[in-house]
Amino acid sequence: MGRIVALDYGGKRCGLAMTDPLGMFAVGLDTVPTELLIKEIKRLDDTHQIEKLIIGLPLRMSGELSAIEEQIQRTISNISKAIESLPIERLDERFTSKLAMQTMIEAGASKKQRRNKETIDKISATLLLQEYLNSR
Repeated sequence: MGRIVALDYGGKRCGLAMTDPLGMFAVGLDTVPTELLIKEIKRLDDTHQIEKLIIGLPLRMSGELSAIEEQIQRTISNISKAIESLPIERLDERFTSKLAMQTMIEAGASKKQRRNKETIDKISATLLLQEYLNSR
């Protein structure tokens, strides 16, 4: 059984999360520089046989797409070319960064830890993936 991977896309770096071996829980992996993203997804596919990739859909409160959507669409196209058989789904990510920050506060993270954008990106990807899993 393959794993499901979630991606919180960013212009500089992307947060990644993956399901546990049973596909029940989301586990934060890491953040990777955006320019290395496809290489990392290929590595994860080689190692864990990704069955699906979930990518956040950056909607504004009004429901309009954020400006970064153009970059995400290019990245999706490049991922599809690199791993042709990989299904990609999109999921509304409007509140993941805010929830990631709230999660860190509730976990007792210091202000210094909460300023670490890489940690926020990884937690955002984890929340996105867990939301996907919960909705199935």
